[in-house]
Amino acid sequence: MYSNQGARMSVDSLSPLSPSARNEFPFHRQGSVTSYPAARRGSNASSIHSIGGHLDTSSSWGQVNESGQNAISTLLQPPIVRTGLLPHTSAPSSSSAHKPPTARDIPPVTLTNIPHVDASEFKPYLTQVGALYEQLRRVKESEEDAADQIFRRKQDLGADLVDEGHLNPGASRGRPLGSRKGSTASLASISSVESPQIRRRSSSGFSRRAAQGPPPLNTIPNVYFDEDFHLENPRTFDVVSERSEVVRQAPGSADEKGANGSATAPRKALATNAILQEKLSWYMDTVEMHLINSISTASTTFFSALGSLRELHSEAAESVDRIRTLRKELGALDQEIATSGLDIVQKRRRRENLQQLNSAVQQLREIVEAVAECESQVDSGEVDKALHSIDALEKLVAGRSRPSIPGSKDSGQPLFDLRGTSALQGVTSDVSTLRFRIGKAFESKFLDILLGDLRRHVDTVSSQEVLLRWSSSAMRSRGGNVRDSSTFPAYLTSTENLRSELMPVVTGLHGSKHVTIAIASYREVVLREIRSLIRRPLPSSNDDDNMTIGSTSTASVSRLSQQEKSSILARNLRALDPQDAEDLYQKIYISVAETLRRLTTQVKVLFDVASSMGETPDPSSGLRSPPPIKSPPLNSANRDLQEDIHLTMDMANLLGQAVDISHDKIVKVLRVRSEQSSHLPLIWFLRYFTLNLLFSNDCESISGRSGTSLKTIVNNHIKDFIQYHGDEEKQKLAQGMESDQWTAKDFAEKDGALLERILESSTKDASAWSEGKEIWTPYTEQDATTNGRPRSESNGTAAKEKTRSAVIEGESFILPNSAILCLEGMSHFVHLIAGIPSMAADISSSLISYLQLFNSRCTQLILGAGATRSAGLKNITTKNLALAAQALAFISTLIPHVREFVRRHAATGPNVNNASVSSLMGEFDKVKRLYQEHQNNIYDKLVEIMGARASSHTKNMKGLDWDKPLEQDGAAGVHVYMETLAKETVTLHRVLTKLLPEGTVRLIMTPVFDSYKRQLGETLQGLDVNGEAGIKRMKSDVGYLNTRLAKIEGFGDTGDYLLNIINAKKVDAPPPAVPEKDEPDAKAAEAAAAGSDKPQQKADEPEKKDGDAAAA
Repeated sequence: MYSNQGARMSVDSLSPLSPSARNEFPFHRQGSVTSYPAARRGSNASSIHSIGGHLDTSSSWGQVNESGQNAISTLLQPPIVRTGLLPHTSAPSSSSAHKPPTARDIPPVTLTNIPHVDASEFKPYLTQVGALYEQLRRVKESEEDAADQIFRRKQDLGADLVDEGHLNPGASRGRPLGSRKGSTASLASISSVESPQIRRRSSSGFSRRAAQGPPPLNTIPNVYFDEDFHLENPRTFDVVSERSEVVRQAPGSADEKGANGSATAPRKALATNAILQEKLSWYMDTVEMHLINSISTASTTFFSALGSLRELHSEAAESVDRIRTLRKELGALDQEIATSGLDIVQKRRRRENLQQLNSAVQQLREIVEAVAECESQVDSGEVDKALHSIDALEKLVAGRSRPSIPGSKDSGQPLFDLRGTSALQGVTSDVSTLRFRIGKAFESKFLDILLGDLRRHVDTVSSQEVLLRWSSSAMRSRGGNVRDSSTFPAYLTSTENLRSELMPVVTGLHGSKHVTIAIASYREVVLREIRSLIRRPLPSSNDDDNMTIGSTSTASVSRLSQQEKSSILARNLRALDPQDAEDLYQKIYISVAETLRRLTTQVKVLFDVASSMGETPDPSSGLRSPPPIKSPPLNSANRDLQEDIHLTMDMANLLGQAVDISHDKIVKVLRVRSEQSSHLPLIWFLRYFTLNLLFSNDCESISGRSGTSLKTIVNNHIKDFIQYHGDEEKQKLAQGMESDQWTAKDFAEKDGALLERILESSTKDASAWSEGKEIWTPYTEQDATTNGRPRSESNGTAAKEKTRSAVIEGESFILPNSAILCLEGMSHFVHLIAGIPSMAADISSSLISYLQLFNSRCTQLILGAGATRSAGLKNITTKNLALAAQALAFISTLIPHVREFVRRHAATGPNVNNASVSSLMGEFDKVKRLYQEHQNNIYDKLVEIMGARASSHTKNMKGLDWDKPLEQDGAAGVHVYMETLAKETVTLHRVLTKLLPEGTVRLIMTPVFDSYKRQLGETLQGLDVNGEAGIKRMKSDVGYLNTRLAKIEGFGDTGDYLLNIINAKKVDAPPPAVPEKDEPDAKAAEAAAAGSDKPQQKADEPEKKDGDAAAA
């Protein structure tokens, strides 16, 4: 009961001679095996023989006499007798080298004080061990019952009687029995165990433990169970002998001292170590008890199994005799019954095989006849019947069914699957050929139906409807509100007739397994049709100039090479006028787009037909209400058919290829007309751009491809047109300004409409600018003649018309022809930006250059006096300068509105560059500052002219003799210089007041009068007068000036200032009295007072003089 695995495993971790290992008494665990006692093994304890009998180490280790010193009877002797030594009481022999042990040989026992431990400290341990102790108690009570059950389960008779695992805790590591090396003699033989005539002496308490059971094997040190146990090993011997001395050394020898000279502890003599001998005896007793238990346990089971084995041998012999007799009886039956019956079965099988061969030959004959019938039907064009016959033929070859012939009865012969026979290999190829021919016939019908439907749709579709649909789609994509049409597009209509025509054809193609080939052929036909749609409307490629659009094959052109034909075609394309070119583009674009749209509808109809092919009517639903409308169910047949159509058609790839092919062909046509397209009038180009844009968008929505090649060529045309348009507008402006007489022109209603559109452009686009986008509306040539034409310039021979002025926010502008021409040019640029918002930046740059040209040309013609050479003007008058200033102010006022218009369009779109937009706005601001500086220069020029006139008159003042009497050449009784200066100033004021705003007039006249004040004052101060007559003449001139100009705003205190200067002069000697000369002076003063009331019929004369001065 103590030889369980747990007990043996618990001692593995202990040292060989550990007291705890020897005194440990482990508890049993559930599942421990106690009923398999181990046989006595070749134990390490055999070293006791060497200790007791032979101290000579040269004795043999391999031969151990089991009946000698190691016998159980010998081991039961007292320890001193077992060792072969004399008892302590007997006198030692003189020949013995050993002395009896003395009291000094026994080490003293040191007593230790046992500390008092409180019982409460053992509570955790007792709590932990209590359950195990209770389990141990129950195991002891049921010990006998458990042993009986284990004996009954022991059935293995081939197991070794000696279970080494019970003796050696290390047996679980797989060491085989009898694997010891060196001297590993067994402790005792079984025979010696079975003869216990000599009772062994037991140690104290052994009887009590024997009643409970043998002590566990883990009380024996592990060194005896070591796999490499060799007693001749000094270390092993030292452990087993517990460091006892074999031969005691003489007293005072060198070995008794340690390495440092100190005396070592005394060691016991091996011969007199009774405690060691008692331990070895205890170990032997423990092993012996386990051996006895194991042998007694296995003996009963062994003899019981031996008896059972003998009974099995006798039963097997009887069974062999019965089998031998049965075989003899079966051999007789085989000869009498089985052999004759087998012959009958073989003959029946032969007859059945002959019948099947006959049926197969008849089936072959029917197959050959069916093949001939199918060929005749195909040759006669009855493809539907031929297809059904082929299906029946294939069923006949497969042995599924026999073709039904009207009026004939079924022969009832069985059918066989003959598809693998060699005789029908040729029939299989013939059937494949017939099916291919049938498929080709259905393919031809399939292509004719679909291609005819495409051409019929292209010929009947309305161009206006298509263009309107394109425009609505484009506006919808930009987020605009468009009212959807209540009718379906034309490409979605007329599908019922197409479906009814395609149903039998698709069924035939499916039956002939020709669907994928027909669809692939249809793809090629569609691509060829796209090429033909572009080639068909082109002009003729021969020299006949009378050929119209669409006639390409009536004349014989075989004598021309391909290069010559291409050259003629390019020449005819370039010769098209804008209207014919637009019609050509519309026809090509609409044909291509509608063909692709109708193609998508045809594919949907094909899928609908394919899904309907698998429908079978339900015979049980005759009297029920019709089911709700829904898509037909998909079975394996139509699912495979739809998959074949989808994979072969590959709509995305087909539409992409068609769009790419059409774009490549169209790009070639557009490239030929690149120069003509970029030199179109504004409206025609906007229509050209809109048409290409809508077509490109529609192609992209159909195929998903952006059409890069087409967009690239159109973008190049746009850039070329912007450059050309800017150059043309600049040329028109330069020509118009050079021929301008710089006189006031009437601002007509048409011009007022242009002005209103530009003023509103900062917040919204004018509806008139959408003209170019309405490509569905025909554009007449009459509309084109009024667009962009330079204004005619009259030479003054026509009758004088009423001159109307332009009004901007309450401010009036009297404009020359150049300003109105610039207004028209600006409206063209703004119209172009509204038509092509994506190019707003490029167009705005051209517009800025246009405005800069107007400013620079105005400077050259007016301030630079270029108009005297280009327009034939005699000189640049005040009116010319004032009109130029008004023109600049007018355009400068329009620039902020145009700037906001440009910002509104340039800042919208997918690719907005805010830095570029800001730079562009800065350019407009810079142009406006240039205009304002130009205006200031004109104003300064007017001031400079009047200052030059005043300077000229001051020179005349210096040359006068003020003391001499006044000559009678002045009309107002004053000197001529003063009269001329007053007239020139009044004329200037009148012209400026008529043409310029009041604030601007005041801005000009104030520096003019300041110039008068400064120059006249300095001149008067420098004049020397000898008498009162001279003072009076000076006062008369200044009074005349004050009288004529005092009412003009800005004159200020000029008159008073000049009078003060005159009054400050002193006369040295009074002049002689000349009374006869006073009367003319008085008359001159009166005339000066009345001078301002003279009629203005002579106003032109001083104006001419002023103009001469300006020209100088």
